[in-house]
Amino acid sequence: MVRRDRQHIIVTEWTRPEPYKPPRLKFRPKSPPTPKDPAKHAQTVRRVIETAIADAALKRATIAATIPRATPGANVRVESPRGFDLKTSTLQPKRGGKGIDILAMHTDAGVQSAVVFIPEASAKYLYKRLDDYAKKPLKSKARKHRDFVERIARTRAASLRDVWTDDPATFPSAGQLKWWEVWLRRGDGNELTRLRSAAGQFNVPIAKECLFFEERVVVLARATVETLETLFAVSGDIAELRLPNVLASDFSELPPAEQPDWVEELLDRLSPPGRNAPAVCILDSGVNRGHPLLKPALNAADMHTCDQLWRADDDRGHGTQMAGLALYGDLTIHLAGTHALQMSHVLESVKILPPPPLANDPRVYGMLTAEAVSRVEIQAAARKRCFMLAVLDESRRDRGKPTSWSAAVDALACGGAVAPDDDGLLYLDGNEPGEGRIFVVAAGNVNTTEVDHLTRSDLEVVHDPAQAWNALTVGAFTEKATVDVNDATLAGYTTLAPAGELSPYSSTSRSCQPQWPIKPDVVMEGGNKVCPPSRSHALQADCVSLLTTHHKPAERLLTTTWATSAACAQAARMAATIGATYPALWPETVRGLIVHSAEWTDAMHASLKGKPSRRDRENLVRRYGFGVPSLDRALRSARSATTLIVQDRLSPFANKKMKELHIHELPWPTDVLAALGETAAQVRVTLSYFIEPNPASTGWQRRHRYASHGFRFELNTPTESVSDFRKRLNELALDEDEEAPKAPDRQEGWFLGEDIRSRGSLHSDYWVGTAADLAARGHVAVVPRTGWWKDRANYGRLQNGARYSLLLSIETERTDVDIWTPIANAVEVRSMVEA
Repeated sequence: MVRRDRQHIIVTEWTRPEPYKPPRLKFRPKSPPTPKDPAKHAQTVRRVIETAIADAALKRATIAATIPRATPGANVRVESPRGFDLKTSTLQPKRGGKGIDILAMHTDAGVQSAVVFIPEASAKYLYKRLDDYAKKPLKSKARKHRDFVERIARTRAASLRDVWTDDPATFPSAGQLKWWEVWLRRGDGNELTRLRSAAGQFNVPIAKECLFFEERVVVLARATVETLETLFAVSGDIAELRLPNVLASDFSELPPAEQPDWVEELLDRLSPPGRNAPAVCILDSGVNRGHPLLKPALNAADMHTCDQLWRADDDRGHGTQMAGLALYGDLTIHLAGTHALQMSHVLESVKILPPPPLANDPRVYGMLTAEAVSRVEIQAAARKRCFMLAVLDESRRDRGKPTSWSAAVDALACGGAVAPDDDGLLYLDGNEPGEGRIFVVAAGNVNTTEVDHLTRSDLEVVHDPAQAWNALTVGAFTEKATVDVNDATLAGYTTLAPAGELSPYSSTSRSCQPQWPIKPDVVMEGGNKVCPPSRSHALQADCVSLLTTHHKPAERLLTTTWATSAACAQAARMAATIGATYPALWPETVRGLIVHSAEWTDAMHASLKGKPSRRDRENLVRRYGFGVPSLDRALRSARSATTLIVQDRLSPFANKKMKELHIHELPWPTDVLAALGETAAQVRVTLSYFIEPNPASTGWQRRHRYASHGFRFELNTPTESVSDFRKRLNELALDEDEEAPKAPDRQEGWFLGEDIRSRGSLHSDYWVGTAADLAARGHVAVVPRTGWWKDRANYGRLQNGARYSLLLSIETERTDVDIWTPIANAVEVRSMVEA
């Protein structure tokens, strides 16, 4: 065991920003085939648009309602040829064609489809391009607008189903009165007023709470398919429809384990947190601060509710269970021990679940989360905190796609402001960035008695909003592999999962679409299940669960809990402990350190049989995340295992082009590493940053459309000079007429490789080689990737650049060799020179 007794080294002034232009692509994309009769094809598309506009005008004239300041137009669905994309820049033009807007997009079996709103006054923009294409070109000349028209295979008037972006099987039946999540396109600022006016005339209830994103407004409406079909046809504002979130609120309780003497003995060993301690803010069913183990860390002023009619204490039990784990971890360890315990952080609570038997009215749960954030930040604005969310939507229909809730978590995490509006609404406003926020979110549970738990977990996708890019999503594994031999009811029983394996309760992202982030990010203890001798089924049992605080301390003090919510609470505790130890670290860095400290157990590695393929490795990380984090590794370095931390800001775009990249010169102890020669060495790199979301389904077709921007890391290879490294990455580093150097095998030695690790906004991987080769890998680049910020030249947040945290750890198999001291000395000398 390596003794970790050194602080991590925070590196500053080692960054070299450089103007950046991506290397030129060496291939040309294929063009779709030309129709047999190009002129007829263009005329058919035009006729469909004309008919749709005429039909919409007739419908507006016949309905017994007026929609103030509505834009006359029609919704049209266009489909691409199989294997090709639509030319979206013409379907949503930046110049000309005012108001032509893509509402929703889908891809199915290689065919891309888009629903486009076409205002009457702007249809001529498309007509001209269709007519120009229909004209026979001069010899050797290509038809005008060929790349636009030939990428349209079929066209028809759009229906309400075409803007349904949830699972098609969940589309409501005709005549059924349902709550809908209605996504309005943001245009002149009056879209919400128009919807409320029209809804009043059609007797459609509209929820008061709204959620504002850069391109969409999300609101709930209760209506039938037929009524919404009419509103969709005549308003011009409805862009997408989805189901509202439905929460699971039936939290089971176990018989209590009453051990008041143990609790009192633990209290005698406790030291309370410091005055400026960070907090874990629990968004759940409330917390009962009357519990003696919680009272030292939870003030009455830090208990809030999302409804002023509710009491702030816990009616259900779940929130208090989470509070015990977020403060102490598994209480079994502390109650059985004799060590002193210094509390590093405090608790805050926001009750987002109503007291039973009540259930929340249908609402936008992203809005509820924003409201909860607002309440604690108003109460204690200067306090550092992490937010813990283990109340999830269990419908599992999203398959990793963004939702209003997950996008709200992303927006809040990247520093979106929360402010009240005159109408009582709340906004997520990205133009004035605040400090980022760290959200620790449970992955979601698998509720089954099946014994083939790995197969079931692989099919169970993480629950909304656990797919949020910026969240630290926590799944569950287990080391609890011993059945209580003193429990006669469990005679002959064995544990379901072996030690170190995925907990039977944990969901994964194995069946998510591959373009979405790797989730969970990490796994922590979530308990096990037990099986009878027949192994016919699996059951929950106290002996393989975690011990925590009970919400009715007057009746009982302790209870057990399990699953991904328990794992999530422990991860939140870890985040707060890191924040207390290193107060200057950003939320991006705290999230990165937790992942950076994670390792796969032997049982997890055993799932890789023989020589693992690329798919095997991706399956590993989509089941277990990056492994089990270690608080010891997250907090401290060792003489022979050193972690460097870089916190910096990069401006990815300017004038709708790439702007800069960063190259970091690493303070490697090259002499020490070179002297070790062929000794095995490892470098681990983690890049953590927060994106700003664009949750409209138009952003789902390409990853860069949901994310505001992206970053990637690159290390120079052992045989690559710094000059060649720069030229490989950056066209601006080349001399005139100079060809880029031949790219070396950048994947060699990396466990995951760029294709797997580059999902989402957190990228982690490790390289294994010799110490001599590591000595030659002394430069790391942070390179921007495109996103929707790139097309917003005057967007407020773009002017400030984007933050990122870069973490690098090196170690060798020689634990007697001091790596930390020469690195620390080099950083100190460099800092003195820079000063």
